[in-house]
Order: sequence, then structure tokens, then C-alpha cells
Amino acid sequence: MSQKRIAVFPGSFDPLTKGHEAVVLKALPLFDEIIIAIGTNNSKKNYFSKEERIQHIETVFKKHPKISVKHYTGLTIEFCKKHHAQFIVRGLRDGKDFEYEKSIAIINNQIEASVDTVFFMTDAKYSAINSVIIRDILRNGGDVSQFLPDELNNLLASA
Repeated sequence: MSQKRIAVFPGSFDPLTKGHEAVVLKALPLFDEIIIAIGTNNSKKNYFSKEERIQHIETVFKKHPKISVKHYTGLTIEFCKKHHAQFIVRGLRDGKDFEYEKSIAIINNQIEASVDTVFFMTDAKYSAINSVIIRDILRNGGDVSQFLPDELNNLLASA
């Protein structure tokens, strides 16, 4: 019997954007399970609570039983080992993202050789979407609906 292919897509997802959604949907056919892992980053000031972000992601991907959402603290590579994940999924918008993510992937692989990082290029139409910018627009009362998945927009509108 072959081993389940489990991937972890780590991030703060504050908020989950159309770019994040596109990366997950690209990765979905390649894995038996994808864990969207909401990490704690103490250097970031969150807009949405951990519970809200979990709800947002579960709402967006409710029709995809291979996707689960978990929260974690500490190193992503340790989270992967704990959940028997062999892959880390990362989305890339441009060459700067690649250089940054490549360094992390190399270090992660040196810590745990059984976990590989798989990179997905985001769709060009989403390459300018950045959660930091989206949070700034939200904090200033702007409309971010064109940058967020429809299910998330519906959830936020009903809140």
C-alpha cells in the first residue's frame, strides 16, 4: 500500500486571498491531503483572529474534503513531521518570492530530508495581491472584495 501524500500549506492567511486559493486549487490534484496550516508569527499584527481565519478557510474550501485547517506555533518543519507530511506547498508571485522561499526550503530540507518544498506560481492576475496591503485597505475601510474568494466575501458581508 502506498503512503498518503500529505502536504502542508503554511501561512498567516490574514486574510486568505484569491492568490492563496489559486495555489491550493493548483496543488489539490497532486496530494491526497492538504493541511492549510495557520502559523503564529509574532512579528505580524493580525487583522483577523485565529478562529476567524480558521472559519474563513473552512468556508472557502468546504467542498474539498482533502483539505483541512490547523493552527500551529513553532517551526513549520516540526509541524510537518508531527502530521507525517512529506511536502510543503509555497506560492510564488515573482523572483523575490522565489529567492526568499528557496532559502527556507533548503534549510527545512537540511533539518528534515524527508520533507520537500513544492513551488507553485500564482496566476499573473493575482501576482500583486499581498496580505499586508489587503490588511491596510481593510483597516482603512476600503473595499477588498476583488482580492478575496467569493465565499469569504459572502461570509464577511453577513457578519
